[in-house]
Amino acid sequence: MFDGFIRLVREIYQTEQFIPLHEPRFAGNEKQYLLDVIDSTFVSSVGPYVSQFETKIAEYTGAKHAIATVNGTAALHIALLLAGVQPGEEVITQAVTFVATCNAIHYCGAEPVFVDVDASTLGLSPAALAGFLEQFCEHRDDGVYNKTSGKRIAACLPMHTFGHPCDLAGLIRVCDGYGIPLVEDAAEALGSRLNGRHCGTFGKLGVLSFNGNKIITTGGGGMILTDDADLARRAKHLTTTAKLPHAWKFEHDQVGYNYRMPNLNAALGLAQLEQLPDFVERKRALARRYLDWAQASGAHFVEEPAGTHANYWLNALLLDDLTQRDTFLEFSNTRGVMTRPLWELMSDLPMYKHCQRDGLRQSRQLAERLVNVPSSVVS
Repeated sequence: MFDGFIRLVREIYQTEQFIPLHEPRFAGNEKQYLLDVIDSTFVSSVGPYVSQFETKIAEYTGAKHAIATVNGTAALHIALLLAGVQPGEEVITQAVTFVATCNAIHYCGAEPVFVDVDASTLGLSPAALAGFLEQFCEHRDDGVYNKTSGKRIAACLPMHTFGHPCDLAGLIRVCDGYGIPLVEDAAEALGSRLNGRHCGTFGKLGVLSFNGNKIITTGGGGMILTDDADLARRAKHLTTTAKLPHAWKFEHDQVGYNYRMPNLNAALGLAQLEQLPDFVERKRALARRYLDWAQASGAHFVEEPAGTHANYWLNALLLDDLTQRDTFLEFSNTRGVMTRPLWELMSDLPMYKHCQRDGLRQSRQLAERLVNVPSSVVS
Protein backbone atom coordinates (compact mmCIF):
# COMPACT_ATOMS: atom_id res chain seq x y z
CA MET A 1 0.00 0.00 0.00
CA PHE A 2 2.77 2.47 0.90
CA ASP A 3 4.57 2.07 -2.45
CA GLY A 4 1.26 2.49 -4.26
CA PHE A 5 0.59 5.72 -2.40
CA ILE A 6 3.96 7.19 -3.39
CA ARG A 7 3.38 6.27 -7.04
CA LEU A 8 -0.08 7.84 -6.94
CA VAL A 9 1.13 11.15 -5.49
CA ARG A 10 3.99 11.44 -7.99
CA GLU A 11 1.58 10.66 -10.82
CA ILE A 12 -0.84 13.33 -9.60
CA TYR A 13 1.77 16.07 -9.21
CA GLN A 14 3.92 14.97 -12.16
CA THR A 15 7.27 15.45 -10.42
CA GLU A 16 10.09 13.47 -8.87
CA GLN A 17 11.00 16.47 -6.72
CA PHE A 18 9.91 17.04 -3.10
CA ILE A 19 6.12 17.27 -2.81
CA PRO A 20 4.92 19.53 0.05
CA LEU A 21 1.75 19.08 2.04
CA HIS A 22 0.12 22.26 0.76
CA GLU A 23 1.50 25.23 -1.12
CA PRO A 24 -0.22 28.31 -2.56
CA ARG A 25 -0.98 28.66 -6.24
CA PHE A 26 -0.67 32.08 -7.89
CA ALA A 27 -2.14 31.94 -11.38
CA GLY A 28 -4.36 35.01 -11.58
CA ASN A 29 -4.15 38.76 -11.01
CA GLU A 30 -1.87 38.60 -7.97
CA LYS A 31 1.09 40.47 -9.50
CA GLN A 32 -1.13 43.05 -11.17
CA TYR A 33 -3.00 43.91 -7.98
CA LEU A 34 0.17 43.95 -5.86
CA LEU A 35 1.88 46.33 -8.28
CA ASP A 36 -1.22 48.53 -8.21
CA VAL A 37 -0.98 48.75 -4.41
CA ILE A 38 2.74 49.54 -4.55
CA ASP A 39 2.17 52.26 -7.15
CA SER A 40 -0.60 53.76 -4.99
CA THR A 41 1.74 53.81 -1.91
CA PHE A 42 -1.24 52.67 0.23
CA VAL A 43 0.38 49.42 1.30
CA SER A 44 -0.73 49.43 4.94
CA SER A 45 -4.18 49.25 6.50
CA VAL A 46 -5.79 52.05 4.49
CA GLY A 47 -6.69 51.26 0.90
CA PRO A 48 -9.49 50.16 -1.40
CA TYR A 49 -8.47 46.51 -1.64
CA VAL A 50 -9.35 45.88 2.02
CA SER A 51 -12.93 47.03 1.50
CA GLN A 52 -13.20 45.17 -1.80
CA PHE A 53 -11.90 41.97 -0.25
CA GLU A 54 -14.36 42.24 2.65
CA THR A 55 -17.25 42.83 0.25
CA LYS A 56 -16.33 39.92 -2.00
CA ILE A 57 -15.85 37.51 0.93
CA ALA A 58 -19.28 38.52 2.27
CA GLU A 59 -20.81 37.89 -1.15
CA TYR A 60 -19.10 34.54 -1.55
CA THR A 61 -20.00 33.21 1.90
CA GLY A 62 -23.46 34.78 2.10
CA ALA A 63 -22.58 36.60 5.32
CA LYS A 64 -24.05 40.08 5.69
CA HIS A 65 -20.78 41.46 7.05
CA ALA A 66 -17.09 40.52 6.76
CA ILE A 67 -14.30 42.26 8.68
CA ALA A 68 -10.69 41.66 7.63
CA THR A 69 -7.97 41.06 10.21
CA VAL A 70 -4.22 40.52 10.22
CA ASN A 71 -4.61 36.76 10.81
CA GLY A 72 -7.14 34.12 11.76
CA THR A 73 -6.08 34.02 15.40
CA ALA A 74 -6.78 37.74 15.76
CA ALA A 75 -10.17 37.19 14.16
CA LEU A 76 -10.93 34.43 16.67
CA HIS A 77 -9.86 36.63 19.57
CA ILE A 78 -12.18 39.47 18.56
CA ALA A 79 -15.06 37.11 17.71
CA LEU A 80 -14.90 35.57 21.18
CA LEU A 81 -14.75 38.98 22.85
CA LEU A 82 -17.80 40.09 20.89
CA ALA A 83 -19.62 36.86 21.82
CA GLY A 84 -19.23 37.94 25.44
CA VAL A 85 -16.29 35.85 26.64
CA GLN A 86 -14.72 37.45 29.71
CA PRO A 87 -11.77 36.69 32.00
CA GLY A 88 -12.38 33.81 34.38
CA GLU A 89 -14.94 32.10 32.13
CA GLU A 90 -14.83 28.95 30.00
CA VAL A 91 -15.35 28.13 26.33
CA ILE A 92 -16.25 24.61 25.23
CA THR A 93 -14.22 23.49 22.23
CA GLN A 94 -12.51 20.41 20.78
CA ALA A 95 -9.09 18.96 21.47
CA VAL A 96 -8.72 18.11 17.76
CA THR A 97 -7.72 21.53 16.44
CA PHE A 98 -4.81 23.84 15.74
CA VAL A 99 -3.45 25.64 18.79
CA ALA A 100 -4.79 29.04 17.64
CA THR A 101 -8.30 27.97 18.67
CA CYS A 102 -7.27 27.58 22.30
CA ASN A 103 -4.84 30.49 22.29
CA ALA A 104 -7.63 32.86 21.25
CA ILE A 105 -9.69 31.64 24.21
CA HIS A 106 -6.71 32.27 26.49
CA TYR A 107 -6.23 35.79 25.09
CA CYS A 108 -9.71 36.57 26.45
CA GLY A 109 -8.61 35.47 29.92
CA ALA A 110 -10.82 32.38 29.65
CA GLU A 111 -10.00 28.67 29.58
CA PRO A 112 -10.98 25.94 27.11
CA VAL A 113 -13.02 22.91 28.12
CA PHE A 114 -12.45 19.95 25.79
CA VAL A 115 -15.29 17.80 24.50
CA ASP A 116 -14.97 14.89 22.08
CA VAL A 117 -15.46 14.96 18.31
CA ASP A 118 -17.51 12.79 15.96
CA ALA A 119 -15.50 10.38 13.81
CA SER A 120 -17.79 11.14 10.85
CA THR A 121 -17.06 14.89 10.82
CA LEU A 122 -13.81 15.26 12.82
CA GLY A 123 -15.63 18.15 14.51
CA LEU A 124 -17.22 18.76 17.90
CA SER A 125 -19.83 16.12 18.73
CA PRO A 126 -23.36 17.36 19.59
CA ALA A 127 -23.94 14.20 21.66
CA ALA A 128 -20.71 14.69 23.60
CA LEU A 129 -21.54 18.38 24.10
CA ALA A 130 -25.02 17.57 25.38
CA GLY A 131 -23.64 14.87 27.66
CA PHE A 132 -21.04 17.19 29.16
CA LEU A 133 -23.53 20.00 29.77
CA GLU A 134 -26.05 17.62 31.34
CA GLN A 135 -23.48 16.05 33.64
CA PHE A 136 -21.38 19.02 34.68
CA CYS A 137 -23.39 22.20 34.14
CA GLU A 138 -26.36 24.00 35.65
CA HIS A 139 -28.53 26.99 34.77
CA ARG A 140 -28.28 30.07 36.93
CA ASP A 141 -29.90 33.48 36.57
CA ASP A 142 -27.01 34.88 34.52
CA GLY A 143 -26.13 31.86 32.41
CA VAL A 144 -24.86 28.28 32.43
CA TYR A 145 -22.18 27.38 34.97
CA ASN A 146 -19.75 24.50 35.25
CA LYS A 147 -20.46 22.85 38.60
CA THR A 148 -16.91 21.50 38.80
CA SER A 149 -15.06 24.80 38.30
CA GLY A 150 -17.81 27.22 39.28
CA LYS A 151 -17.12 29.20 36.07
CA ARG A 152 -19.63 30.43 33.51
CA ILE A 153 -19.71 28.71 30.13
CA ALA A 154 -19.41 31.78 27.90
CA ALA A 155 -19.40 30.21 24.41
CA CYS A 156 -19.05 27.09 22.32
CA LEU A 157 -16.30 27.06 19.67
CA PRO A 158 -16.41 24.15 17.19
CA MET A 159 -13.83 23.87 14.39
CA HIS A 160 -14.40 22.57 10.86
CA THR A 161 -11.44 20.20 10.72
CA PHE A 162 -9.55 20.15 7.39
CA GLY A 163 -12.54 21.88 5.79
CA HIS A 164 -15.07 19.16 6.69
CA PRO A 165 -18.22 20.81 8.11
CA CYS A 166 -19.15 19.65 11.59
CA ASP A 167 -22.72 18.87 12.67
CA LEU A 168 -23.84 22.46 13.09
CA ALA A 169 -27.54 21.68 13.29
CA GLY A 170 -26.95 19.41 16.26
CA LEU A 171 -24.52 21.80 17.96
CA ILE A 172 -26.83 24.78 17.53
CA ARG A 173 -29.75 22.79 18.91
CA VAL A 174 -27.77 21.95 22.05
CA CYS A 175 -26.33 25.45 22.46
CA ASP A 176 -29.72 27.13 21.97
CA GLY A 177 -31.19 24.85 24.61
CA TYR A 178 -28.65 26.15 27.12
CA GLY A 179 -28.47 29.75 25.85
CA ILE A 180 -24.78 29.41 24.93
CA PRO A 181 -23.56 31.48 21.94
CA LEU A 182 -21.83 29.50 19.19
CA VAL A 183 -18.78 30.89 17.39
CA GLU A 184 -17.48 28.94 14.37
CA ASP A 185 -13.79 28.39 13.78
CA ALA A 186 -14.03 28.06 10.00
CA ALA A 187 -10.35 28.88 9.51
CA GLU A 188 -9.90 25.82 7.29
CA ALA A 189 -13.33 25.83 5.67
CA LEU A 190 -13.45 28.61 3.07
CA GLY A 191 -15.43 27.06 0.22
CA SER A 192 -17.08 24.42 2.43
CA ARG A 193 -20.86 24.27 2.72
CA LEU A 194 -23.42 22.42 4.78
CA ASN A 195 -26.77 21.90 3.06
CA GLY A 196 -25.83 24.70 0.66
CA ARG A 197 -24.91 27.23 3.36
CA HIS A 198 -21.33 28.36 3.84
CA CYS A 199 -19.43 27.38 6.98
CA GLY A 200 -18.83 30.30 9.31
CA THR A 201 -22.31 31.76 8.77
CA PHE A 202 -24.31 29.57 11.17
CA GLY A 203 -23.13 30.88 14.52
CA LYS A 204 -23.26 34.29 16.14
CA LEU A 205 -19.90 34.93 14.51
CA GLY A 206 -17.55 32.91 12.32
CA VAL A 207 -13.89 33.17 11.46
CA LEU A 208 -11.82 32.45 8.34
CA SER A 209 -8.04 32.23 7.86
CA PHE A 210 -5.90 33.15 4.85
CA ASN A 211 -2.57 31.85 6.10
CA GLY A 212 -0.03 30.80 3.48
CA ASN A 213 -1.15 27.17 3.60
CA LYS A 214 -4.89 27.79 3.30
CA ILE A 215 -7.00 27.24 0.17
CA ILE A 216 -6.49 30.92 -0.69
CA THR A 217 -3.94 33.13 0.98
CA THR A 218 -3.26 36.76 1.74
CA GLY A 219 0.17 35.80 3.08
CA GLY A 220 -1.26 36.21 6.55
CA GLY A 221 -4.81 37.25 7.25
CA GLY A 222 -8.21 36.42 8.66
CA MET A 223 -11.85 37.45 8.47
CA ILE A 224 -14.74 37.76 10.91
CA LEU A 225 -18.18 36.86 9.53
CA THR A 226 -21.48 37.91 11.09
CA ASP A 227 -25.04 38.84 10.14
CA ASP A 228 -25.28 41.26 13.07
CA ALA A 229 -24.63 44.85 11.98
CA ASP A 230 -23.78 46.03 15.50
CA LEU A 231 -21.27 43.20 16.02
CA ALA A 232 -19.72 44.00 12.65
CA ARG A 233 -19.37 47.67 13.57
CA ARG A 234 -17.79 46.78 16.90
CA ALA A 235 -15.45 44.27 15.24
CA LYS A 236 -14.20 46.91 12.83
CA HIS A 237 -13.76 49.38 15.67
CA LEU A 238 -11.86 46.99 17.95
CA THR A 239 -9.56 45.75 15.19
CA THR A 240 -8.60 49.30 14.20
CA THR A 241 -7.29 50.29 17.66
CA ALA A 242 -10.74 51.59 18.67
CA LYS A 243 -9.99 54.84 16.85
CA LEU A 244 -12.86 57.28 16.46
CA PRO A 245 -13.35 58.47 12.87
CA HIS A 246 -11.84 61.90 12.26
CA ALA A 247 -9.91 63.55 9.46
CA TRP A 248 -6.88 64.30 11.61
CA LYS A 249 -7.46 63.64 15.33
CA PHE A 250 -6.27 60.48 17.06
CA GLU A 251 -8.99 59.70 19.58
CA HIS A 252 -9.62 56.22 20.98
CA ASP A 253 -12.56 55.36 23.22
CA GLN A 254 -11.46 51.96 24.59
CA VAL A 255 -8.61 49.47 24.54
CA GLY A 256 -8.47 48.28 20.95
CA TYR A 257 -6.22 46.04 18.89
CA ASN A 258 -3.98 46.69 15.91
CA TYR A 259 -5.45 43.76 14.02
CA ARG A 260 -5.97 45.49 10.66
CA MET A 261 -5.27 43.66 7.40
CA PRO A 262 -2.87 45.68 5.21
CA ASN A 263 -4.02 46.76 1.76
CA LEU A 264 -1.10 44.78 0.27
CA ASN A 265 -2.40 41.54 1.76
CA ALA A 266 -5.98 42.26 0.74
CA ALA A 267 -4.90 42.79 -2.88
CA LEU A 268 -3.31 39.34 -2.90
CA GLY A 269 -6.44 37.90 -1.31
CA LEU A 270 -8.76 39.48 -3.84
CA ALA A 271 -6.81 37.95 -6.72
CA GLN A 272 -6.85 34.59 -4.96
CA LEU A 273 -10.58 34.81 -4.26
CA GLU A 274 -11.26 35.23 -7.97
CA GLN A 275 -9.82 31.71 -8.43
CA LEU A 276 -11.46 30.10 -5.40
CA PRO A 277 -14.31 28.27 -7.21
CA ASP A 278 -11.75 26.64 -9.49
CA PHE A 279 -9.50 25.81 -6.53
CA VAL A 280 -12.36 24.09 -4.72
CA GLU A 281 -13.28 21.98 -7.73
CA ARG A 282 -9.65 20.99 -8.33
CA LYS A 283 -9.22 20.02 -4.69
CA ARG A 284 -12.42 17.98 -4.78
CA ALA A 285 -11.15 16.24 -7.93
CA LEU A 286 -7.89 15.47 -6.08
CA ALA A 287 -9.90 14.02 -3.20
CA ARG A 288 -11.71 11.74 -5.65
CA ARG A 289 -8.34 10.46 -6.90
CA TYR A 290 -7.33 9.62 -3.35
CA LEU A 291 -10.70 8.01 -2.64
CA ASP A 292 -10.52 5.82 -5.75
CA TRP A 293 -7.02 4.69 -4.78
CA ALA A 294 -8.07 4.01 -1.18
CA GLN A 295 -11.05 1.91 -2.21
CA ALA A 296 -8.88 -0.14 -4.57
CA SER A 297 -6.03 -0.61 -2.07
CA GLY A 298 -8.04 -1.16 1.11
CA ALA A 299 -7.00 2.13 2.71
CA HIS A 300 -9.39 4.41 4.62
CA PHE A 301 -9.76 7.90 3.10
CA VAL A 302 -11.55 10.58 5.15
CA GLU A 303 -14.61 11.62 3.11
CA GLU A 304 -16.83 14.66 3.52
CA PRO A 305 -19.80 14.17 5.89
CA ALA A 306 -23.25 13.52 4.41
CA GLY A 307 -25.06 16.67 3.23
CA THR A 308 -21.86 18.67 2.93
CA HIS A 309 -19.72 20.08 0.13
CA ALA A 310 -16.22 20.20 1.61
CA ASN A 311 -13.26 22.12 0.23
CA TYR A 312 -10.97 19.20 1.14
CA TRP A 313 -8.37 21.68 2.33
CA LEU A 314 -6.18 18.87 3.68
CA ASN A 315 -6.84 15.30 2.61
CA ALA A 316 -6.46 12.62 5.26
CA LEU A 317 -6.04 8.88 5.62
CA LEU A 318 -6.90 6.79 8.67
CA LEU A 319 -4.38 4.02 9.29
CA ASP A 320 -4.87 0.94 11.42
CA ASP A 321 -3.02 2.04 14.53
CA LEU A 322 -0.20 4.18 15.91
CA THR A 323 2.51 1.80 14.69
CA GLN A 324 1.25 1.80 11.10
CA ARG A 325 0.81 5.58 11.24
CA ASP A 326 4.42 6.15 12.27
CA THR A 327 5.70 3.67 9.69
CA PHE A 328 3.73 5.46 6.97
CA LEU A 329 5.04 8.88 8.05
CA GLU A 330 8.64 7.63 7.98
CA PHE A 331 8.17 5.86 4.64
CA SER A 332 6.59 8.81 2.82
CA ASN A 333 8.70 11.64 4.20
CA THR A 334 12.00 9.87 3.54
CA ARG A 335 10.87 9.46 -0.09
CA GLY A 336 10.21 13.15 -0.61
CA VAL A 337 6.43 13.10 -0.14
CA MET A 338 5.42 15.24 2.80
CA THR A 339 2.83 13.78 5.16
CA ARG A 340 2.09 14.71 8.75
CA PRO A 341 0.17 13.39 11.75
CA LEU A 342 -2.77 15.11 13.38
CA TRP A 343 -1.89 17.99 15.68
CA GLU A 344 -1.07 17.04 19.24
CA LEU A 345 -4.36 17.04 21.13
CA MET A 346 -4.80 20.43 22.78
CA SER A 347 -5.58 18.70 26.07
CA ASP A 348 -2.05 17.21 26.03
CA LEU A 349 -0.19 20.51 25.55
CA PRO A 350 1.52 21.76 28.72
CA MET A 351 -0.42 25.04 28.88
CA TYR A 352 -3.80 23.29 28.56
CA LYS A 353 -3.24 19.95 30.34
CA HIS A 354 -5.01 21.22 33.43
CA CYS A 355 -8.21 22.08 31.56
CA GLN A 356 -11.31 19.98 32.04
CA ARG A 357 -12.20 17.44 29.36
CA ASP A 358 -14.47 14.49 28.76
CA GLY A 359 -13.10 11.06 27.80
CA LEU A 360 -12.00 12.25 24.30
CA ARG A 361 -12.23 8.67 23.05
CA GLN A 362 -12.69 9.51 19.36
CA SER A 363 -10.16 12.34 19.57
CA ARG A 364 -7.46 9.99 20.84
CA GLN A 365 -8.21 7.37 18.21
CA LEU A 366 -7.89 10.00 15.49
CA ALA A 367 -4.62 11.29 16.96
CA GLU A 368 -3.17 7.79 16.78
CA ARG A 369 -4.37 6.93 13.26
CA LEU A 370 -4.79 10.04 11.09
CA VAL A 371 -2.27 11.37 8.59
CA ASN A 372 -2.57 14.29 6.19
CA VAL A 373 -1.34 13.79 2.64
CA PRO A 374 -0.34 16.25 -0.14
CA SER A 375 -3.29 18.52 -0.92
CA SER A 376 -2.01 21.41 -3.05
CA VAL A 377 -4.21 22.49 -5.95
CA VAL A 378 -3.18 20.41 -8.97
CA SER A 379 -2.30 22.49 -12.03
